[in-house]
Amino acid sequence: MSEVMYYAKRILPPLVALQLGMIGLGLLITKVLAGVWPFTVEDGVNRYFAAHRTDSRNAVTEFFSLVGSTPVIIGVTFVAALVLLRTLHSWREPIFLCAAVSAQAIVFFFTTLVIDRQRPRVHHLDASPPTSSFPSGHTSAAFALYAGLALILAGLVRRTWAKWLCWLLVLVPVCVATSRLYRGMHHPSDVTASFLNGALCITIMALAVLRPAAHGSTAHGSAARGSTAHGSTAHGSTAHGSTALSPAARTGSSSPRPGRSAPR
Repeated sequence: MSEVMYYAKRILPPLVALQLGMIGLGLLITKVLAGVWPFTVEDGVNRYFAAHRTDSRNAVTEFFSLVGSTPVIIGVTFVAALVLLRTLHSWREPIFLCAAVSAQAIVFFFTTLVIDRQRPRVHHLDASPPTSSFPSGHTSAAFALYAGLALILAGLVRRTWAKWLCWLLVLVPVCVATSRLYRGMHHPSDVTASFLNGALCITIMALAVLRPAAHGSTAHGSAARGSTAHGSTAHGSTAHGSTALSPAARTGSSSPRPGRSAPR
């Protein structure tokens, strides 16, 4: 029970703050700054993509849009968590990954309930979900999954080139975000806010789930060293006591017993 409270205290306050921050950001963009640059011209990106669509680009962006869809994100997260569990024999990394993906979904869902933003005024290549355009659920989910996975893998390898190779996974959510813009499903500020949502969810869960592993190992090592030192001190005291008693013992053994004369 104490462990549950420990994680609740480390996760819930920053997650609630992120939720309020995302809602505040959405209200700021849609209500306060809607007539201010660059929000007055950001849909020019969507119009540019709409004017340069081709069959091949449509197919590529359809694939990456599918990569960020809810069923695919859930499936990949489950498989990745299972592989991590079987490979590392640890629950921390799988729980971190699942928690980061779940957290961004919660923040996304409650934000769309408050922020009612229409999608860009271009032809949409995908069916419009009933949720608001702000933020992009595809983008935040893809970022939480693939950037979170990159963080885990980069921590497992030692060589610099291997770490950079792991961080190439971040290109997946970038492709997802670009595809959502190309297909007319989100404004640029929607996907930008989604990167922020995904990154902060990863940070919150990494500090709460991954960092205690190192802290716990250090504390355990310190306790072990303390126990060893205490044992050594006790052993030294015992040895010292034995040494102190040795002269008396030797004296007692060399003294003649009463009633007997010393040998001549």
